Amino acid sequence: MGRLTTHVLDTAAGTPGAGMSVTLHKIVDNRRETLKSIRTNHDGRADQPLLEGADLQPGVYELDFGAGDYFRAQGVKLPEPAFLDVVTLRFGIADTAAHYHVPLLVSPWSYSTYRGS
Repeated sequence: MGRLTTHVLDTAAGTPGAGMSVTLHKIVDNRRETLKSIRTNHDGRADQPLLEGADLQPGVYELDFGAGDYFRAQGVKLPEPAFLDVVTLRFGIADTAAHYHVPLLVSPWSYSTYRGS
């Protein structure tokens, strides 16, 4: 059964990105449809898959990560406006039987992602 999962690593602190807001959107007719909003757990992960089974459909999706608010809550002094605030990752799902894992590695000054397993 296919599923979509995510997690956040705070590369500045070397810790999981616990408590970060994450919002999932599907892109339909060039518009964003919000599907789900969560906060990462103590391990920087979603407690459950963001999508799985019949809810995982082919298409283009976006994950919005609330990096700026997360770093402010950690006591990191950020410029205003912050260099990174909401980090948006756009990705496609083609194979609904596959596991799509979309992690975010983030600091106040940079981020990266990859398709994990």
